[in-house]
Amino acid sequence: MPHHADRIQVFLFAFALAVLLALAPNAAQATNDDEFSEDEMFAKASAFFGETTEGLAKAIEHVFADQGRPNGFLTGEEISAALIIGLRYGDGTLHRKNGDTRKVHWQGPSVGFDAGGNASKVFVLIYHLKDSEEIYQRFPGVEGTFYFVAGVGVNYQQTGDIILAPIRTGIGLRAGANVGYLHYTKKRSWNPF
Repeated sequence: MPHHADRIQVFLFAFALAVLLALAPNAAQATNDDEFSEDEMFAKASAFFGETTEGLAKAIEHVFADQGRPNGFLTGEEISAALIIGLRYGDGTLHRKNGDTRKVHWQGPSVGFDAGGNASKVFVLIYHLKDSEEIYQRFPGVEGTFYFVAGVGVNYQQTGDIILAPIRTGIGLRAGANVGYLHYTKKRSWNPF
């Protein structure tokens, strides 16, 4: 009798394992349906910036190696200036895989060994954004410790689990390092705080 019970347990275990393996690809697919692939992001960034550069390709590759697949992105433009104390203002559009888009404005102060000014186009890869409304908050960041190649710069901003990776290209002259934050809002504000 114990021999028969062992066979039933082995059969049930094998059946349960087969069911789990059959469902696993579908579960993995469900979690990736709201994420963008590296090829998708490169195509959208190239279309947004109007050109494909080695710097852009390397910047996106770098962020994907660090963070994986994003579940949102933001396209926009910004201006910034600094002389020890800096200010940054921008506006753009949040894009989600499900087609949801929202207008987003941002502004923020910074302080550091930083001088100059620039105007930039910004393409932001967004990670772990469960609800589009979560974009509307403050995200601290460090500007001096970013990845920079061929005129394209990337830094990271994070609040809780949500990570933003702005990729910037632009004109102007700005050098140095600073710390600060950007406050992403629904309405434009000239108050950087």
